[in-house]
Amino acid sequence: MNAAELRSNDPSGDAVVPHTPSPVDTLIALDAETAMLVRVAAVLAGGTEGEVRTLLTEAQLDVRALWIEEVILQTYLFAGFPRALNGMREWRRITGRPAPAIDLHAIDDHTAQQLRGAATCAVVYGAWYDRLRDHIAALHPALDRWMIEEGYGKVLSRGALDLGRRELCIVAACAISRQDRQLHAHLHGALNAGVTAPVIAAALDVLAPMLHAEDHERYGALWARVQGTPGTD
Repeated sequence: MNAAELRSNDPSGDAVVPHTPSPVDTLIALDAETAMLVRVAAVLAGGTEGEVRTLLTEAQLDVRALWIEEVILQTYLFAGFPRALNGMREWRRITGRPAPAIDLHAIDDHTAQQLRGAATCAVVYGAWYDRLRDHIAALHPALDRWMIEEGYGKVLSRGALDLGRRELCIVAACAISRQDRQLHAHLHGALNAGVTAPVIAAALDVLAPMLHAEDHERYGALWARVQGTPGTD
């Protein structure tokens, strides 16, 4: 099913309604647990093995384990399977926590992945959703399908972590890996998911020591533009 078909498959227009990820509607200040989660997301996406090991050791004391595991899982979307696998391996070794016998948060049904993925993507991109879908489909229809089903459907729609915190962690992953275009999109996405501007600004400040000075300065200018102008990707 291509982008146009997915958007028009339900004549009622409700095709993207069945699942709306929970926004962060009470996160009006960056709490210590979320700040640490943002740091974890960044080091998983761009740190050395030693840095990953050190931060996960620290984070296990401050962040609920389920959140860390969800961020490790979503790392493969932004930094590849090797980093996700190595991150989870370190996490298991450090904590001694076994993997769950059953993934209670899996979204395995193909249709559910499409619908939930479209719904989550629509939350993140807001008014720019249709333009995004057309743009990605023009690059390659497989990329559009994978973005919706794999990225937003199978991974980012998992209920174990709210969408707002997921977006903050995506901001961290994009910043550490210098993916400015995607960073621009997900700064908007965090706002669209209900994260307040002061929380996003605080998260960028948390990332500052992990970034090159010129990157931090550039991202500050990008954030200023995001607050004043719309963006797509």
